[in-house]
Amino acid sequence: MNSHNKPSQRKLFQQVSIAIIVSWLVLFVFLPNLMIIGTSFLTRDDANLISLVFSLDNYSRLFDPMYLQVMLHSLNMALIATFFCLIIGYPFAYCIASMPKRAQPIMLFLLIIPFWTNSLIRTYGLKIFISTKGILNQILLGIGLIDEPLRIMYSQEAVIIGLVYILLPFMVLPLYSSIEKLDKTYIEAARDLGAKKVQTFVRVIIPLTMPGIIAGCLLVLLPAMGMFYIADLLGGAKNLLVGNVIKNQFLRLRDWPFGAATSISLTILMGLMLYFYYRVAKLLNRKDELE
Repeated sequence: MNSHNKPSQRKLFQQVSIAIIVSWLVLFVFLPNLMIIGTSFLTRDDANLISLVFSLDNYSRLFDPMYLQVMLHSLNMALIATFFCLIIGYPFAYCIASMPKRAQPIMLFLLIIPFWTNSLIRTYGLKIFISTKGILNQILLGIGLIDEPLRIMYSQEAVIIGLVYILLPFMVLPLYSSIEKLDKTYIEAARDLGAKKVQTFVRVIIPLTMPGIIAGCLLVLLPAMGMFYIADLLGGAKNLLVGNVIKNQFLRLRDWPFGAATSISLTILMGLMLYFYYRVAKLLNRKDELE
């Protein structure tokens, strides 16, 4: 009798677990996003924030030169930050994957430790470090490398430094996962055929780890465009991200429909990039099967 009850209890537990997960996703993911989509097609009302009048003006305003410039500037800073995360993160991930198996969890643990502290607090710490009278300038002045303090704060460079500082682990983790699964026989075969280290890296290692590269770039690029607090603390008024536009529309200008349209446009961009990642991964898998 007990043997008959165990499968039914297991099935009941699975059904309850699935129901809880689906309910959570519907209440806190699907419905809020559905409300944002609906709001993006409505009209601003000074008295009630939103007027139930259908309009496409919110999306057409995204092509206004002022907002389009902010979008392009935000995308430019996000791309630069993604590039530096890749340049720094790839060697770091490769070094971790090349370490003995016992040392790898320790290095990954040290990489994840910063997540234990709120990113806003870490940004304030970075602000203190790179400010005019901060630790960085004191060190450089003390050893005589510079004659006057570097003015990094409230510039595009400061925003990029902040984005790289916060988002680097998001690049390293997928790269490590991809490099760690790399079949070493391909590298040995390339060396046996006379390929040098640079040729092996460019023609063998990079193509085989391309899914990790694309995944890491997506995990960095998209959040980088929305981290408004980094631009607020480090960039000043001339270095806004898309997240700053969304925040200002909702909290300062009280234009919820346009803020919702901007948010949806960022979500659509995310979807297109994820589709691009899916297509590239599918092509690479098909290429591996043919080989």
